[in-house]
Amino acid sequence: MKFGQWLGLIGLVAALLLLWSLRHAVLLIFAAVVLAMALCTLVGSVRQRLGLPRLMALLLSLMALVVVVAVAGAVIVPPFIEQFSQLIEKLPKAASLLLSLLHQGLEKASSIVYGQGDSNFGWLGESLGPSSEGSGGLAMGLGGGLLKVLGFAGNLGTGLIQALFVVAVALMVAAQPEAYREVLLLLVPSFYRRRLRQALLQCGDALSAWMVGVLISSLCVGGLAAIGLSLLGVKLVAANAVLAGLLNVIPNVGPTLSTLFPMSVALLEEPWKALAVLVLYVVVQNLESYVITPSVMHHQLKLLPGFTLMAQLLFTVVFGPLGLLLALPLAVCLQVLVRELLIHDIFDPWKLQRWNR
Repeated sequence: MKFGQWLGLIGLVAALLLLWSLRHAVLLIFAAVVLAMALCTLVGSVRQRLGLPRLMALLLSLMALVVVVAVAGAVIVPPFIEQFSQLIEKLPKAASLLLSLLHQGLEKASSIVYGQGDSNFGWLGESLGPSSEGSGGLAMGLGGGLLKVLGFAGNLGTGLIQALFVVAVALMVAAQPEAYREVLLLLVPSFYRRRLRQALLQCGDALSAWMVGVLISSLCVGGLAAIGLSLLGVKLVAANAVLAGLLNVIPNVGPTLSTLFPMSVALLEEPWKALAVLVLYVVVQNLESYVITPSVMHHQLKLLPGFTLMAQLLFTVVFGPLGLLLALPLAVCLQVLVRELLIHDIFDPWKLQRWNR
């Protein structure tokens, strides 16, 4: 290669290394863009209905959001915090009871197969440790481990600063989205700006469709979970319903985690209720996947489940817990960019040229 090409290659490698070192900051910026797209979707709806200027529509949307958050905070947050603390306390006891039932079942199966006194599962009973109010040593370890997992956010001050940064950037982008998009387009050659502008607009449409769909499906999942748990007579309905709606944002992993909490509460009441809760949540998730989400999303994203799971694993390894939360919007944007810029602009013309030769 020539000297100029070597310089270009070195510059590209240096830029990639710089991006890698700043990957967490880049993820925070992407989180701000996702929040800005949510605001832009709301602002666009307000402008379409009321015909207001953009800044007026943005201020009206922010005031409406503040009122909704304040009302929800006053009505939902206090009982949720109280019930969630009780829920965390019940998890070790539920784990101990589950292990005890498993031990008893294995002992009975062993006595049927090998006869009385020939059980090989005494180690399981010993692993439970000395019990206290129905919670064993292993169960307390599980509860302590869960509490450590729940504290993954780390330092509260750092998290607050990052949240303020995301909100501030989102507000600035939502106020002038076209201006920021045009500044970004200046980073690419002039002959490709029009094509990239189209791809970015498609990314925005896909993100808007995803956010509207997730919001509606989460509300439906939380409502259905609340109704089902109330009919089953399971305690702590409010906390479990809110968790089901919030964790529905994280595909695959979120619904599985949301099932563990009500099953633990039901197991302490009556073991059969735990199975009933499992059936309830399977039915709710199937309704969400095959009925609710396809009905509310006007633009089908068509993300394959395997691709979604791989994206979650990859972004969690690279970015940490925030990468898991933002894995789906990242996958949505990457899908649009790869389809438009790589497949349509590079691979498809290259294939046609190959056939024409």
